[in-house]
Amino acid sequence: MEQVNGDTLAAARKVIAVHINYPSRAAQRGRTPAQPSYFLKPSSSLSLSGSAVERPAGCELLGYEGEIALVIGKAARRVGLEDAWSHVAAVTASNDLGVYDLRWADKGSNLRSKGGDGFTPVGPALIPADAVDPSRLRIRTWHNGQLVQDDTTEDLLFPFARLVADLSQLLTLEEGDIILTGTPAGASVARPGDVLEVEVSAGDLTTGRLVTRVEEGTTPFADFGAGPKVDDVQREEAWGSREAAGLPAPASVLTPELKAKLESVATATLSSQLRKRGLNNVSIDGLQATRPDRRVVGLARTLRYVPNREDLFKSHGGGFNAQKRAIDSVNEGEILVMEARGEKGTGTVGDILALRAQVRGAAAIITDGGVRDYAAVAGLEMPTYFANPHPAVLGRRHVPWDTDITIACGGTAVQPGDIIVADSDGILVIPPAIAGELVEDCIRQEQEEAFIFEMVKQGNSVDGLYPMNAEWQARYEDWKAGKSND
Repeated sequence: MEQVNGDTLAAARKVIAVHINYPSRAAQRGRTPAQPSYFLKPSSSLSLSGSAVERPAGCELLGYEGEIALVIGKAARRVGLEDAWSHVAAVTASNDLGVYDLRWADKGSNLRSKGGDGFTPVGPALIPADAVDPSRLRIRTWHNGQLVQDDTTEDLLFPFARLVADLSQLLTLEEGDIILTGTPAGASVARPGDVLEVEVSAGDLTTGRLVTRVEEGTTPFADFGAGPKVDDVQREEAWGSREAAGLPAPASVLTPELKAKLESVATATLSSQLRKRGLNNVSIDGLQATRPDRRVVGLARTLRYVPNREDLFKSHGGGFNAQKRAIDSVNEGEILVMEARGEKGTGTVGDILALRAQVRGAAAIITDGGVRDYAAVAGLEMPTYFANPHPAVLGRRHVPWDTDITIACGGTAVQPGDIIVADSDGILVIPPAIAGELVEDCIRQEQEEAFIFEMVKQGNSVDGLYPMNAEWQARYEDWKAGKSND
């Protein structure tokens, strides 16, 4: 196979990079784009295998991202999806390097953060595009000999032909131009002395390993331009997670203490206290549960279905659609809530996707539509709340449309981040801003009701006791004081 050489680099008038394209990366970042978005890297950032890259002086976060690079073989302008791949001459390995320390100054353009000399190594060999299936490529990255990225192009958000066709609608892709097609999960940070390797393969065909050595820069930035600056947000994004960056877990409104308190009080009590605050439309109604013995408390993630329209299902129903994106990005302890408009004539989730949600740690799935593969879904440890079983596939009545937006489910509005409490008595949606004071009032109410129950059991009339008048209130305070001294 032909090797990447100086002529290859000289022919590249443009280097175009895609922001997010792999489902694993989208799940890691917590956002899934509906359309591809791009940024430019200067051709002077290109380098060959075996080259060194400098982490600029004063910088902390040199991020690496193993990627598959497309090399354009013939000019493409306003080409269609069916013709786009024919404009690609070859694929090779690349490493989309960048310093997160400079993102604050040019985030969006990425010119300084990702455009430094040597920040786009490519090679070492070119695999002819007409010899491979672009949906059957494998990308792997090693950091100091340890495999850190390993993914395929089978389920890309935006297949390669779509990227070429999309870009060509507005600008001419010229012979030699290079498109970096996104990185899977596992991208992280390299330090001086580290060795990075990236390989692209298709069966027996391989680019070989693209090798880049990291060196420490010694020339400081001049004081007349933007200098390096980092914060914990950049550290988390560069390393891939707060844990990998050595940062403490972010504070959640649903703290373990608050979650335990919400689990301890009855759903009826929560409903009563919500009504006292004027919140009468906060219950998801009309659903049944696969696990009525379970009580779950978690933060809402949302998914919206719109009524099926054949052209819309064709554009939004296939591939890594909104339904699959929602399932594949739900996190530990979260509850995925689906808007299905109360439509009972088809399934909105089946056994495979429900299992995937359980494996990711979801606390529950809630849908006001149907469930397919009911026996298998009911057999899962994770509860699913649903309208009814139904054997039909999603496309009979629904188009998966959007995620993490305000939706309607079972007659009430649900926003991402709302607190959901669900059990056999019902499903409540609690605005997170009032959850703390709400549960404290619930605990007080249940203490009062425990006293009232005991007094009625002793033969007292409910007149003046339920609700308590001043006399009974005083007796309650004495009772409560005695309980606290027990």
